Amino acid sequence: MIRSAGKTVLYKSLKTTLSSLHLKVVPFSVCKTSNNHLLSGNDSPITTSPILPRSFHGSCHPFDEMPQRTLGFFDILNLVELCKVSRNVKNVINVHALAFKAGVLAHLPTSTSLIIAYSRAGHYPSSMAVFDEISCKDVVIWNAMMTCTIEDGQFTDAITFFIQMLQEGIKIDSVTLVITISAFSKLSYLQTVHSFGVKKGLLLDFDLCNALIIAYAKSGDVESSETIFMDSKVKDKNSWNSMITSCLKNHLPEKSLWYLKKMVSCGTQVDNVSLSCAISASNSLLNLHNIGNILHGLGIKLGLDKTRNISVQNALVSFYSKCGDLETAETLFKGIHDKDLVSWNTMIHGFASNGMILEAFDLLSEMQFIKSIEPDTVTILSMLSLCAESMLLREGKIIHGFIIKKLPGFDLLVNNSLMNMYSKCNQMDKAGSLFMSIENKDLVSWNTMIYGYAQNGNSKFAQILFKKLLNQCLECSLSTALAVISSCDSPEFLKFGESLHGWQLKLGFSDNIRTINSLVFMYTNCGDLKASCKLLKSVSKVADTACWNAMIAGSTQNGYFLEAFETFNVMRREAYAKHDSVTLVSVISASGNLESVIPGKVAHGIACKTWFDQDVRVRNVLITMYGRFGDVESAILVFDLYVDRNLCSWNCIISVLSQNKEPKTALRLFKNMEFEPDEITIATILSSCTHLGTLRNGKQIHGYILRSNFHKNNFITAALIDMYSNCGRLDISVIIFRSSPEKTIASWNSMISAYGYHSEGRKAIDLFNEMKKTKIPPTKTTFINLLSACGHSGLVNEGVGYYKCMFDEYGVERTIEHNVCVVDMLGRCGRLSEGFEFIERVGLRNEGVLGAMLSWCNYYGDVEMGKKVSEILFDLEPRNSGYYVCLANAYVGVGSWSDAVKLREFVEDMRLKKPGGYSLVDIGLSVRSIEEPTINLVSEQKVEKNDFIVFYY
Repeated sequence: MIRSAGKTVLYKSLKTTLSSLHLKVVPFSVCKTSNNHLLSGNDSPITTSPILPRSFHGSCHPFDEMPQRTLGFFDILNLVELCKVSRNVKNVINVHALAFKAGVLAHLPTSTSLIIAYSRAGHYPSSMAVFDEISCKDVVIWNAMMTCTIEDGQFTDAITFFIQMLQEGIKIDSVTLVITISAFSKLSYLQTVHSFGVKKGLLLDFDLCNALIIAYAKSGDVESSETIFMDSKVKDKNSWNSMITSCLKNHLPEKSLWYLKKMVSCGTQVDNVSLSCAISASNSLLNLHNIGNILHGLGIKLGLDKTRNISVQNALVSFYSKCGDLETAETLFKGIHDKDLVSWNTMIHGFASNGMILEAFDLLSEMQFIKSIEPDTVTILSMLSLCAESMLLREGKIIHGFIIKKLPGFDLLVNNSLMNMYSKCNQMDKAGSLFMSIENKDLVSWNTMIYGYAQNGNSKFAQILFKKLLNQCLECSLSTALAVISSCDSPEFLKFGESLHGWQLKLGFSDNIRTINSLVFMYTNCGDLKASCKLLKSVSKVADTACWNAMIAGSTQNGYFLEAFETFNVMRREAYAKHDSVTLVSVISASGNLESVIPGKVAHGIACKTWFDQDVRVRNVLITMYGRFGDVESAILVFDLYVDRNLCSWNCIISVLSQNKEPKTALRLFKNMEFEPDEITIATILSSCTHLGTLRNGKQIHGYILRSNFHKNNFITAALIDMYSNCGRLDISVIIFRSSPEKTIASWNSMISAYGYHSEGRKAIDLFNEMKKTKIPPTKTTFINLLSACGHSGLVNEGVGYYKCMFDEYGVERTIEHNVCVVDMLGRCGRLSEGFEFIERVGLRNEGVLGAMLSWCNYYGDVEMGKKVSEILFDLEPRNSGYYVCLANAYVGVGSWSDAVKLREFVEDMRLKKPGGYSLVDIGLSVRSIEEPTINLVSEQKVEKNDFIVFYY
C-alpha cells in the first residue's frame, strides 16, 4: 500500500504519464477498485486487430525512460479500470505494458480487468492471450473470460470454457451458471445446467433462478419457468418481473396479468418493468375499459407515469393506439416530457395502424426537427407498411429517398419492406430492381416477389421465380406455399396448381387449414369444381368458415352461381362452420346473377335474422342485387334504411338508378352525396347523363372532372366520349379521344361506337385499323361496336367480313351480341331472307334478334317473312303486344286489312296493352335543380318547376 503522504506526488506522476498516453486521470477517491469482478454485458465488441505484447516491442514509450517504478498493484488496477471506461485499445496496450514492467500481472484482479478491458475495446484475441498467460486461475477470472466470449458472440467458446472448468475441478459458483445459461440455445443443454445447479445447491441465488426462468421461457417451456418460480422460497421483484415477462413473450397475456395480480397481493412493489409488461399483455387482449384502465390507474397511483423511465408511458400509448382510442394515446404522448425514439415510433405506428395517414406523416415530419432523435428502422418499417396498405406510391418513393440519404447501409428487412410497398402499388419493375440488388436474399425476399407478381397479374413470373427458389435449396415455408398457389387463377394453370398440391402434400403443408382454403380457391378459379368440392368434402368436419367462404367466393367469381348457393345451403347444415358477412356477400352476389330473385331474398332474410344486414358490405351487395332484378324500390329501401353508408353505398345506388332508367334520380343523389366522388362515381353519373341525352348536365360533370383531376382516368375518358356522342356532339368526342395521352381499349371502343352511332362507318373502320397498329388487341366489345357501325352505315359486306374473321384472326369468340348485329345489318339493307337463314343456322331463338327482324319485315313490307318470324315470337313471348301490333302494321302496309283487323281484335280479347311512348324536352335547368318527388331518398329541396317536360303518345 502507498502511504497517504506520497499520494499527491504519485498522482502528479500518474497525471504526467497518462497525459502522454491520452488517458484521463481522476483522483483515487473516485477510482473504483473492482474486488468482486462482476462483469457488465452491455457493451458490444468491435472488430479486432493484432494482439498486444509485440505491439510495444522495439518501440519507445514514456515508461522506458522512467527512472524508477513507483506504481503499486492498486494504482495499476485503477489505470486498467479507466481503460475499461475509455474503450481505447491503444490505452489498454500501454497500460498492459506498464503492468508488465511493474510486474503486477500476477495480481489476479489486475489480469481480470485487463481481460475485460481488451474485450470492451474490441480485442477479443488479446483477452484470450492474457487469459492463457495466467497460470493460477480462480473462478472469478474464468467467469470474466466466459463473459468476454458471450459479449463477442463466441458462444461455442463459452461452452468450451465451462467444460474445461468442470474438467479442471474449478469450484463453480452461481455467477458461472448465469453466464453459461446465456450461451445455451437448446433446451437439452439448459436442462443439464439446471440439474448441475440443483446438485450443487446453487438455486438459492436470485440471479440464477431468474436467469433459468427467462432461459426456459425463451425456449418456449413456460411450465419449467413456473416450476422454478414456485419452488423458489424467497421471491424478489426481479423474480416476479421475469415470470411476467416470460408469459408475455410466450403469448400468454392472461397468465402475465395473473402474475402481476399475485405480485401486488404479495406486497411486492410494482416497477416500470412489471407494469409496462402488464400493459402490453392487456394490449394483446384489447380490454380497454377493464384491465387497461385499471393498469393505467395503478401506474398513476404509484407515480410510474411521471418517472424518468418512460417505458410505462410508451406502453400506454401503444395500448390505447391498438384499442383505437387515438385521442387518449395522443394526449399521453404529448404529456411525455423527455420523449425517446420508442415514444415517437409508438405514436407513428399507432396513427399508421389506424389509417390516420396525414397524422402519421405530420408526426414523422415533426420528429425530424428533434436534433437528438433520428428515425430508425422501426420508424421506416411503420411508414412503408402504411404506404403499402394505402397504395401511397408518391409517399413511398419519398421514404425510399430518405432511406438512401440517411440509412445508406439499410438492412434486408427494410429492403423487403420496400419491395412489398412497390409491389402493392403495382410497381413490379422497381420491386424487381430491388430484389436483384440484394446479394444475400432470404426467404422473405423471395416470398414477397412471388406474391407481388401473383397479385399483379403476372402469374407466369411468379411461377418462374418459385422454380428458381427451389433451385436455391432454401427451405420453403407456409408463406411460400400460399404465395405461389395464388398465381394459379385461371384454367391454363390447373396442371401447375395440381403439381403444387402434390408438393404441399409432400412437405406436410396440406395439414394447415389455410393451405386447404387456398387449394379450394385455386381449383375453383381453374374451373375444376369437382376437385374443389372433393377437397372440401374431405375436410368438411373440420373446415372453418374461411374454407367454405373460399369455395363460395371462388364459385361466384368464376360464374358458378347456382353451385355457390347450393354450397351455402350445405354449409348451413354443418355444425362446425357458421356463415359470416363475407359468406353472405358472395352468396347475395351469386343470387343477383341468377334468373330468380327468390334465392336473393332468402339470403336477405338470413342476413336480417343473423344481424349481418348491419354490415355495410352486405347492404351494398343487396342494393346491387335488387338493381339487377330491376327492383329499384327494394334497392332504395335498403339504401335508406341505414345511416352508416360509405362511398360504395352511394356508388351502388347511383349505378342501380342509372341502369334502371332513373337517371334523374341518380343525378339528384349525386348532388346530395355525403362523400367526395371517386372515379367509379363519375363514370356512373356520366352514364346517367348519356341515358338522359342532356348535354348541359354532362358539361357540368365534365367541369367537375377537370377541377378534380379525374380527366386522366381512362375509364372516365371513355365515359365522356360516350356521353358527348349520345348527346349529338361527335366533334367533342373526337377532341377528347385525340387529346387523351394514354389510350386504352375502353377509349378505342367508345370512339368506334361514337362513329357508328353517327353513321360514320368508314371512320369507325379507319379507327379500328389505327388501333391495330398500336398492338392493342380488340375485344368482344370492339367487334360489337364495329359491326354496329357497319350496320348503321350500310357497309354490309365489310361487317360480314369482320364477323367471319374475328375468331380466326383475333381470337375473339362470337357471342349472341355479335349475331344480333349481323341480323340487324342484313335487315337494314333489306336482305331479309339472308337474315332469317342466318338466324336458323346459328340457332338464334332470342326475342331481341327476332324482334329486330320483325321490325325490318314491317319496314320492307315482307309479310311472308314477317309471319315466319312472328310465329316464333308468339311462342317465346305470347303476351307481348308489340309483336302483334308490328305484324298488324305489316298487313296494313300491303293492304291486307282483314288480317290486320283480326290481329287487333285478338289483342283486345287477350287484353294486351302496348306501353305508351314518351319524349323528354330539356328546358334548361341545372343539375342542382333536379328533383324526383315520388322517391324519398336523402334530404329534399323544393323546386318550383321540373327541368324536363314529358310528352306522352
